[in-house]
Amino acid sequence: MAPWIYIEDLKKHIGEEVTLKGWLYNMRSSKKIRFLEVRDGTGIVQCVMGAGDVPAGVFESTGGISRESSIIVTGIVKEDARSKIGVEIGLTGLELVAKAQPYPIAKKSHGPAFLLDHRHLWIRSRKQVALLRIRHEVIRTLRGYFDKRGYVCFDPPIFTANACEGTSTLFQTDYFGKTAYLSQSGQLYGEAGALALGRIYTFGPTFRAEKSKTRRHLTEFWMMEPEIAYLDIEGVMELVEDMLVELVAVILDKRAEELKVLERDTSLLEKVRKPFPRVHYKDAAAKLTKMNDRFKVPFEDGDDFGAEHETELTKSYEKPIFVHRFPAEIKAFYMKRDKDDPQASLSVDCLAPEGYGEIVGGGEREDDLDALLKRLGEHSLPKEAFDWYIDLRKYGSVPHSGFGLGLERTISWIAGIHHLREAIPFPRTIERLTP
Repeated sequence: MAPWIYIEDLKKHIGEEVTLKGWLYNMRSSKKIRFLEVRDGTGIVQCVMGAGDVPAGVFESTGGISRESSIIVTGIVKEDARSKIGVEIGLTGLELVAKAQPYPIAKKSHGPAFLLDHRHLWIRSRKQVALLRIRHEVIRTLRGYFDKRGYVCFDPPIFTANACEGTSTLFQTDYFGKTAYLSQSGQLYGEAGALALGRIYTFGPTFRAEKSKTRRHLTEFWMMEPEIAYLDIEGVMELVEDMLVELVAVILDKRAEELKVLERDTSLLEKVRKPFPRVHYKDAAAKLTKMNDRFKVPFEDGDDFGAEHETELTKSYEKPIFVHRFPAEIKAFYMKRDKDDPQASLSVDCLAPEGYGEIVGGGEREDDLDALLKRLGEHSLPKEAFDWYIDLRKYGSVPHSGFGLGLERTISWIAGIHHLREAIPFPRTIERLTP
């Protein structure tokens, strides 16, 4: 038998007879020739079947094969400059594995609700496959970035007994008669990891019960959260900057074909180079208050940024920007205050250009025991739920910092897609729990 080859490797086998195992993506035909588009998850290739090139009866039997039927084809790999992948297959054989029923997703346009209802099938489409491959590359690159620099992957629990960033966005559940919550972030546990291992990163699903319907929100999403002992806010910005520059460069190099499928303007990504602009919150606030005639929700100095505010701030930049030292009162209890301005926190957000907004948030953590206890009280958080976290300040506390990168937001920006629900296989929103 001809060797089983994946479509992404066909260029290595020009002139050879190979076997492909996949599904029929599309077909058009005449009396004596059929053009089959076959997909196998790694790509799509055109296969040409002449009536006289295959065993008797095969040509006739293929006329009734429906879209998404699973098939095994055999043929000769030929160079073809007209092909998007540079090759096509001259078929010498075809085996029908399973004939598909009429496919519910037609070539005509479907609305978002219909496509989300059929998400389990829609992910087979060309653009969705490209997005999922980019997602995989982003994950692999981020993990590799930290792994090769000596960071340790540190897995936090998903069930927690306490909130990380306030109780209003927690999913609550019964845990054998006790109240438990789905994790908003792995950060607090990551801090314990950093004080044990020096530098760590967590990576996993996080949950926010925000009743938001914007294109930037999901109720379940993935976060990469490094935490580093003895690092300050300047070190955080340098780390984020270096990480994002490397990430974008890798995607441009290794997923160029997928970006083409998505029609991404890569000239904008090519401008993502160091250094990123650093903007103090006070300067950003002053700029925004002068733009209030553009906003649906007016901005006041001291407010956190909304989506429209972030978009306006980044319009004058071609690369991500850092906004640092937000007012302490709008940040989480664990954020350290700036010694030069006690009303400001040593926090930083990284905002992506082109209207994609915040993709990274982080800063220095409060390492002083008394200050941390005071913050817990100010935020009306129960001390007993944080006893273990308080211990980190009792036994060898050190300055430490970290950040959280939202995976889907980062993918949305790099891939140039409008809604981050396309950046995860099965999105969860306030209106969707299936499929």
